[in-house]
Amino acid sequence: MAVSGRQSVSTQVEFDEFYTATRLRLLRQLTVMTGDPEQAADVLQEAYARAWQRWRRVSRLDNPSAWVRTVAWRVAVSQHRRSLVAADRLRRFRTSEVDRMAESEERVDLLRALNALSAEHRRAVVLHEMAGLSVTEIAAETGVPAGTVKSRLSRARAALGASLGHEYLREGSATTAPEANLS
Repeated sequence: MAVSGRQSVSTQVEFDEFYTATRLRLLRQLTVMTGDPEQAADVLQEAYARAWQRWRRVSRLDNPSAWVRTVAWRVAVSQHRRSLVAADRLRRFRTSEVDRMAESEERVDLLRALNALSAEHRRAVVLHEMAGLSVTEIAAETGVPAGTVKSRLSRARAALGASLGHEYLREGSATTAPEANLS
């Protein structure tokens, strides 16, 4: 991004370092959350553009990457509301993209199982297991009560276990870390 008259070179360097340090992790999380790598890249780019426009304020937050992730998620939700239906979104998750991401059959199964979850359940699992957020942090980021987050995690774990043919996630801890399986 070009340095505007309002942003100093040091601000540009600080933002560039933030972008470099967070982009890949957030892109992986958003790819799983949206089920579409191209959409994830688009909404993440939009979120970073908004962060740059407000960098003086965003950089002072306790967790600027959570702000970017939340903005990207909201952009994705807005796009989804304008799209036809959730099934159409899943069809856009092309087999070639799954193949590119998948180095093992387990990873493909996991991605399919995650995509079968509702957006809310998938988001809770990604934030908890991939982003490493606590139930309290997820509640703050998503704007729902902690009890709702716990319920979503429990139901998502049950659905993943049923879909994958075993108890994929135990209550409170992962038996297999999705970050290791998806990155």
